[in-house]
Amino acid sequence: MLTEELLHQASTIAPRISALRRAIHAEPELGLDTPLTLGKVRAELADLPLVWREGRTTTGAVAILVGNGPGPAVLLRGDMDALPMEEATGLYFASSIPGRMHACGHDTHTAMLAGAARILADRRGEFAGEVRFMFQPGEEGYHGARFMLEDGLLDPLPDAAFALHVMPDQQHGLLASRTGALLAAADQFRITITGRGGHASMPHHTRDPIPVACELVSALQTLVTRRFDAAEATVVTVARIEAGTAHNVIADRALLQGTIRTLSPERREAVRAAMIHLAEGLAAAHECHAEVEIIEGFPPTINDPRAVDLAERVALSLPAGSFHRLANPIMGAEDFSYVLEKVPGAMAFLGVAPEGADLRDCPSIHSTRMMVDEAALPRGAAFLAGCALRFLEKGWA
Repeated sequence: MLTEELLHQASTIAPRISALRRAIHAEPELGLDTPLTLGKVRAELADLPLVWREGRTTTGAVAILVGNGPGPAVLLRGDMDALPMEEATGLYFASSIPGRMHACGHDTHTAMLAGAARILADRRGEFAGEVRFMFQPGEEGYHGARFMLEDGLLDPLPDAAFALHVMPDQQHGLLASRTGALLAAADQFRITITGRGGHASMPHHTRDPIPVACELVSALQTLVTRRFDAAEATVVTVARIEAGTAHNVIADRALLQGTIRTLSPERREAVRAAMIHLAEGLAAAHECHAEVEIIEGFPPTINDPRAVDLAERVALSLPAGSFHRLANPIMGAEDFSYVLEKVPGAMAFLGVAPEGADLRDCPSIHSTRMMVDEAALPRGAAFLAGCALRFLEKGWA
């Protein structure tokens, strides 16, 4: 069985996968500039017959592996950047840089992608077409995938694309995904309510923006529950309110900040428009003024049904294989969504909790104590390689 051979190959290079992951973990980099990480990747893959393209605006790079003849192109992606947070794992290879940590598993994503590149390089005589390995910086809010697309690093666009994300609080080795919306769009908002300040003892001489801001918080929740079908999840969270300078001063302005999470382009646009209309109208009713700023984040991550079916076939054909179809989307966000807007494909999740662990005790992603059972990483590398080979051999069949 091909996938059994792939997992065996991945197991033989498990020490290399772990070594690369640990080297990246110890020196985390932030944002769009990850030269140390890319350097580690290129050094690890230096003996392979890869053609490299590097970006103009970021340290993103694509390594191309050409098969035994012309054919389709498939893209596999791994992200490289870390988070601005302290690490509290106690690992001997923990972050050596204060205030930085690989707490979202991007170190493992990059290492598994490098493992898949090594597996597929050994098999390049067995397939026609090409595999592109996308090593991407700037996933944590920096739109790295969008920059790589704008730099032309993915041109001409591939025929299919796959990515994998670890979940440290999910069953060891379990692969999971779903058709359609997998993850949400994530936009930020800033709403400034401007009134007329004055002495707190004489509010009738002012136009106090704070009651307007408080009313708007409640009105936004009503907007979500009464204007939009609950069958498609929508989240509007006011996470910060700022106003005033002293106990006896009515402020001129109040600021609300938060996040909008939606699962389709249509809902995304509708919620934005409704929020602006609501804020402006509510402020005007109190003789105040509202200015709404939407800071656009990642679009929703929408999986192609054919790609999810292919991923499931690959996962189930791995030894001790399992695949879980998620009933509902997750309201987090991922910038692989930019790729999936242009290329049919899918993202899947890989459980990396220790075997037999109580999942309730396992810290989740973005925790200072996040841990990964590296024994699951060869399965991820084999899965990525399997998705590429399956598509190159049979397309979406």
